Amino acid sequence: MWRFCTRSITLLAIAVFAAAPVVATAQQSADPIVRDPYADPLLTPQNAALIIIDYQPIAVASVQSMDQRLMVDNIVRVAKTAKAYGLPIVLSTTGVKASGNKPTIPELQAVLRDVKAIDRTTLNAWEEPAFVAAVKATGRRKLIMTGLWAEVCLAFPALDAMREGYEVYVPVDAEGGTSAEAFRAGLDRIFQAGAHPIGWVQFISELQRDSARQATLKPFMEILFDPRVPFVAAAQKAASNDTPK
Repeated sequence: MWRFCTRSITLLAIAVFAAAPVVATAQQSADPIVRDPYADPLLTPQNAALIIIDYQPIAVASVQSMDQRLMVDNIVRVAKTAKAYGLPIVLSTTGVKASGNKPTIPELQAVLRDVKAIDRTTLNAWEEPAFVAAVKATGRRKLIMTGLWAEVCLAFPALDAMREGYEVYVPVDAEGGTSAEAFRAGLDRIFQAGAHPIGWVQFISELQRDSARQATLKPFMEILFDPRVPFVAAAQKAASNDTPK
């Protein structure tokens, strides 16, 4: 197993990673099983792109399907993951120019400083030519699609993208809707059409997959085992409670 020896995250680290140090040996290649990262059926840094739609203050404030703070934290983790692994990112907003809506939330802007948002008047981003052109320009067929609300600004372009042959993956713990019922209905419609549900932990783990991939191991560990992550905090608390007084 991989050794994770900081921040006392013993329970999660033992459960997920190996205890041996991350050291490449003569018998251990960088990629033990050689797979084409472009044709890989799983997500890789070479075959996927991240799409972020309408994470704006007014949309975040209206989310009723999950804790808003947790949702924001999770979409930031998704964005940090995409940046760490070099995925192309398409960012879009609605009504900033035409209606005076505030732009992308500051937490995401801090991660995506070099990504220019494509502003729209359409609810369906796939009906904005500049947005579709940006998606096609990534050259990727696997799209990690996120959007607020899930039942509208995620569902509509996700359905259209799949009709054009794209594979769509939805990080469900970084999404939100106007109610729990509307959120479920929106996701059900997307998944029944062929999209794939994922979580942010699965997303980053699927991109990394191997401790020998040293170039991205440090950001992987920093994002996944950040002590502010709820399951990490819970593991730390459990480990602390198990420590003899």
